[in-house]
Amino acid sequence: MNGMIFKGVVTALATPFKNGALDEEALRRHVRFQIEEGVQGLVPCGTTGESPTLSYDEHKRVVSVTVEEVRGRVKVLAGAGSNSTHEAIDLAGHARKAGADGLLVVSPYYNKPTQEGLFRHYQAIARAVDLPIVLYNIPGRCGVNVLPETIARLAKEVPAVVGVKEATGDLNQMIRTIELCGPDFLVTSGDDGLALPLWSVGGGGVISVASNLIPGPLVRLWRTWEAGDADQARRMFFKMLPLFKALFIETNPMPLKASLALAGRMDGEMRLPMCRPKDSTIEALKPILQDWGLI
Repeated sequence: MNGMIFKGVVTALATPFKNGALDEEALRRHVRFQIEEGVQGLVPCGTTGESPTLSYDEHKRVVSVTVEEVRGRVKVLAGAGSNSTHEAIDLAGHARKAGADGLLVVSPYYNKPTQEGLFRHYQAIARAVDLPIVLYNIPGRCGVNVLPETIARLAKEVPAVVGVKEATGDLNQMIRTIELCGPDFLVTSGDDGLALPLWSVGGGGVISVASNLIPGPLVRLWRTWEAGDADQARRMFFKMLPLFKALFIETNPMPLKASLALAGRMDGEMRLPMCRPKDSTIEALKPILQDWGLI
């Protein structure tokens, strides 16, 4: 299995809701828009997709709808995380049946497993479901950090583990993971604002929040970097940086959902405990969205 099939700009899809239910038509429109703008892949049911508030039936439906709408045109890296290994295997099995290309599996949250427990969690999923796995390491949400040494052990002993979405915010840790795992292991950025710095040391792309709004510009940034034009890539990156920062004024995906609503892409409805951002956040977003021609 090869994690490099998930290189490039992969959008962490927002999940549209309307009147408390999944808005399937808005989801299909959003998927089509992303493909038209040139992204390399899509992640349904990640953090940005409000996966903690989806029922298991809704989670599976979002994955199925995404795969149906994609029709093989880009890669689908389906969110399949849980703090229960049994439940993660169930979600992973559904993703495989639905036709997803791989799994994005967040580290188990709340129960704070040891590094050995983390290893066995991913090993069990890999043994149960024949799909490539990209770990999702986000200690700020999960309360546990998958250390580079554990990732390297997984890369060596569990061939299905092909990459990691790095959202530690610690570039030193990301560099250590690249050093230990080698060039064939995908280390992709989980933070838009660290994408270019990570690429400069061997990172392989970004699983992006901002590409919900500006997929085309992010794809052009990636292609510019891949073409070797570092100076132009830096200029493009710094132009995007205010948007990257604004989308995290409050907890993701609250500012993103508000932005998508302002842009007319989908309703801004969220599920508690996610809620509408403060008026000051929305006012801070508006001029940035205007600069990008989104409103």
